[in-house]
Amino acid sequence: MKTLFSALAGAALLSGVAAAAPAATLPVLGPSPGFERAGTWLNSAPLTRERLRGKVVLVDFWTYSCINCIRTLPYVRAWAEKYRSHGLEVVGVHTPEFEFEEDLANVNAAMRRFRIDFPVAVDSSRQIWRAWGNRYWPAYYLVDAAGQVRYRQFGEGDYASMERAIQSLLAETRGGATVGGLVDPATQAEQMAPSATAEVSGETYIGFRKAEKFHSPEALLRDAPQRYSVPALQLNQWALSGRWVVGAEFGRAAQAGAGIVYRFGARDLHLVAGGEAGRPVRIKVTLDGRVPGADHGADIDAEGNGVIAGARLYQLIRQSGAVRQRRFEVRFLDEGARAYAFTFG
Repeated sequence: MKTLFSALAGAALLSGVAAAAPAATLPVLGPSPGFERAGTWLNSAPLTRERLRGKVVLVDFWTYSCINCIRTLPYVRAWAEKYRSHGLEVVGVHTPEFEFEEDLANVNAAMRRFRIDFPVAVDSSRQIWRAWGNRYWPAYYLVDAAGQVRYRQFGEGDYASMERAIQSLLAETRGGATVGGLVDPATQAEQMAPSATAEVSGETYIGFRKAEKFHSPEALLRDAPQRYSVPALQLNQWALSGRWVVGAEFGRAAQAGAGIVYRFGARDLHLVAGGEAGRPVRIKVTLDGRVPGADHGADIDAEGNGVIAGARLYQLIRQSGAVRQRRFEVRFLDEGARAYAFTFG
C-alpha cells in the first residue's frame, strides 16, 4: 500500500470493519462524496451520485505506475465482470503520483495494457482524492444503493474480505442471496502477487525530494549536471554512475551509458522509468556483474537487453530460485532516460 509516503506490499488495512461480515453489521460510514470534480471520464459518461443510486459501487483509487495498484487490478477486473449483472458498478479514480501520470495518453495506454473496461474518473488535480479524505494507493470504498459508504479497505491483499463485503451489500440491495464463491484471477509478470519470502528492500525514489540511501561518494546535486561513481554498496544502498541531472521527481541520464546500481533483497525488482519526450531508450541489465539469465524480468531478455518505450513501471528482475541479496545494475544506452523509483515484490 502506498500513501504519499511509503509502500506496504502484501498487507491490507481495514477501516470501519475488521473483516467480511453480514450486510446488517456493515456500519454506515457517511455519505459518498461522489465524483463531480473529475477532470474527465474514461470508458463512461460522467457518473453522478444520482446516476449511481440503486447500485452498489466499488470505488478504486489507483495510479498506473504503482506496483501495489498493478497487482490488485486482476481482482478488480474480475469483480467488475462477475458482479456487473448483479448490480455492482466499479469506478476507478486515477489520481497520479508522478507528473507523467497526468498525461491522458499515458493513462489510456495503461488502461489498454491492463485491460481496464470499467469507468475511470481522471483526478489529476486530486480534488476527488481530497473530497474522499483518501491517503492511499490503492484504496477501496464500497458505497451502498442509497449512496452511503459502508466499507473501506486499504492496500493490496485480503481480497476475500473485499469480495465478501461486495457480496453482502449486493445481497442487501437485492433482498436475498447473491452469487457466491470467490474470484481467483490468473496473474503474470508484474501483476503476480508479491513473494511470500520476507522482503528486505522497499520503495526507493531517485528524485532528490524523496531520495534515501543514496551512496555515491559525490553529493546528490539538485537540478544540475554531475558525474557520479559507484563505491562498494551494502544492502539497500544505491548509486549513480556517469553523468546525471537529478530533479525533484526523477534522475535524468545526461549521457549514453549512465547507470544505476542497487544492492537489493527481493524476488522482483521494478523500475519506474521513461524516456525524454517519449523517445525510446535502450537498456542493459546485469545481476552480480553477469547477464540475468533465468532471473530476468518480463521487460528484458535473458541477456539483460530491453527498451524503455514509455513512462511506466518496468519489471527488470524476477529471481527464479531462492531469494537472496543481489547487485543490480542498469545502464541506459541512450541519453535522456528518466528514472523515478524502484519497487520490489
